[in-house]
This record gives sequence, structure tokens and C-alpha cells, in this order.
Amino acid sequence: MFGLDGPRIPPKSGKPARLVILAHGYGSNGEDLIGLAPYFARVLPDAVFVSPNAPEPVPGYAGGYQWFPLARLDPQTTAAGVRAAAPVLDRFIDTELTRYGLPANACALVGFSQGTMMSLHVGLRRAEPLGAVLGYSGMLAAPELLPQEIRSRPPVALVHGDRDDVIPPQALFMTAEGLAAAGTPSLWRLCRGAGHTITEDALQLGGRFLRAAFDGRLAGWGAPERKQA
Repeated sequence: MFGLDGPRIPPKSGKPARLVILAHGYGSNGEDLIGLAPYFARVLPDAVFVSPNAPEPVPGYAGGYQWFPLARLDPQTTAAGVRAAAPVLDRFIDTELTRYGLPANACALVGFSQGTMMSLHVGLRRAEPLGAVLGYSGMLAAPELLPQEIRSRPPVALVHGDRDDVIPPQALFMTAEGLAAAGTPSLWRLCRGAGHTITEDALQLGGRFLRAAFDGRLAGWGAPERKQA
């Protein structure tokens, strides 16, 4: 896989003090999800936003990319795909932090659908905790492996529509339970009447969460690791 890149929006305040990486869904691209930046910039004026194209083009989708092939939501296929694609997103985070001279806790991952799968997988397996992970309309792949593989516990928020016909709403609760089993809590919201999309309410919720996380109001978020007797 080649290195990632995509559209960027600089901070309103000038020099970046925060970094928000937007991970798009299957068949989409960075130009799509960078559209969230103006909404989040209202509460994060010191943040730079970058929305990389996923590493693989989707056959038959003009301008569409994928983090990994996803014909259906088979747990084993999804788990293998997320794991295979994780290193390229992990390297991208390191590259962007170096580019802007920022520490890990100044970076947030924001994902949609397949991008949420990637953000949850990578964000909880980095040695230095990120500032936040915000996932829209996604799910946690291979939750049974997370308790043994988790390395950090950044604040996590999950937002899902109760009429999502792509990734069912039940995935929200399965993800929250999987995170809790690994010793990390999550904020979550099931949006009434919403499908597989990001509504205005969901954007407002996400913005408030990111601001609180970056301001340190969610410090001590993760529970202590459980020690075996």
C-alpha cells in the first residue's frame, strides 16, 4: 500500500494546535468527508483537518476508495480487512503529527462507517493515547481481541442512526459493550430517524465531544487495566 494523502483545511487561528484526521467510508473519498471540517472548526478554530483517501480504489466506483474490500459484513472478513489496512493509517497518523509538530494527544480520529472501523482499531492500539476517537455509523471489528491488544484508552464517542440500513443500529451497542469489556468506556447516541448518514445533530454532538476531549474535560477516561490474579 502507498502512503495516504487527501484534502486539508488549515486552522482559522493560523498555526495548528490540534489535528483532526477524517477517515471516510467504503466507496467514498477524502473530498467527501472534508466537508465536516467547517462544522467542527466552529468549536476547534486551532485545528487542522485532513481527510486522506483510503489506500485502495473501489472497482466500479469512479473516485471511490476503500480501506479494505467489503462485500458484506462478515465478522471474519471485516476483522482481517481492518487488521491488514491498519498499518497504513497508523503511519499516516505519525506522519501528520510530525508534519505539524504535535503530540499524540493533540490528534483526534473521526471516522464514518468503514472509517469508524479503522479509527477504533488503530486508535486503541497506539502506545501513546490520541486525544479522541469519534465514530459515526460504524462498528468495532473483532471485539473479542481488543482486551488483549488494547494499548491506550482515549475518549471514544459513538453516534449511529436508528434507521441505518447499511450497518444496523445494534452495532452501536455491540461496539460499546466491546469497548467496555476492554476497560474503556464510551459516550454514545442513537439518533432518531437517521439512516446511514451524519445529521446536523450528530455533527453538533461530535463537535462538543471533541472540544471536551481536547480541553482535558475527559481526563482519566479509561478504566485501569484489569490484572489477572
